[in-house]
Amino acid sequence: MTKKRTAWVLDTETKGTGAEMVPLDSRKAVEGHGAIVVQPKRKREKPPEPKLPRKFKVVDVMTGRALADGADVRTTVRLLEEIRSPVDVSIQVWEEKAGRWQQLSRRESQMLWSMRGRVSGASSPGRTDD
Repeated sequence: MTKKRTAWVLDTETKGTGAEMVPLDSRKAVEGHGAIVVQPKRKREKPPEPKLPRKFKVVDVMTGRALADGADVRTTVRLLEEIRSPVDVSIQVWEEKAGRWQQLSRRESQMLWSMRGRVSGASSPGRTDD
């Protein structure tokens, strides 16, 4: 919703205390001889940056091996279905503005873990220990 911009003028025809600001549309401002027109500055609004899909990195804490690097949410949740416990992995998210991986908070990690088994079309391949 955009507001209608109003141009204001400085009406210097008043006596005593000095000038006053009045809308340009008002009859008093148009009739005043000493009016100074002040145009509002137009703000250039930048469109919001589109949100990119999150990228996750899952690292096995025992071996330090990356199990997923740059994976989307669906892939990350499917990978977590194969993990025995939340303490077995470290989950990080790529922060674009910072240009680095950020460790998920405990709450964020729990949210991902709670999605296990609920991802549509998620058919966990399961581990095979040969």
